[in-house]
Amino acid sequence: MSVSVTSTGHFKDTLDFLNTFEDKSFTKIFEKYGELGVRALQDATPVDSGKTASSWTYKIKEGRNSTTLEWHNTNVNNGVVVAVLIQYGHATRNGGYVQGYDFINPAMRPILQNIADQLWKEVHS
Repeated sequence: MSVSVTSTGHFKDTLDFLNTFEDKSFTKIFEKYGELGVRALQDATPVDSGKTASSWTYKIKEGRNSTTLEWHNTNVNNGVVVAVLIQYGHATRNGGYVQGYDFINPAMRPILQNIADQLWKEVHS
């Protein structure tokens, strides 16, 4: 039994399209939406003392073949990020449980959609 694959033509158009990414930098887009994401998270974070809401930051990591945008919360209590406790809930010292409150996903959904839209426009310009 044998299998053969035959291809004719060229991939010039595809290669030309992919090569346009080498000249594009997405850092400015990520900076804009990094800040917008921080503001959205600050506004959406439930406020007790305000420390968790004011502790949002973002980081852009540029690798050889990738750029990554990350949001972080620096309010840590006993080694645990407080925003995670608010988001997912947590046990209490007396055996109770505090129900989580999904504030991150609704705050970030429009930001992430806008990033995707902006990157799509950049790629096709």
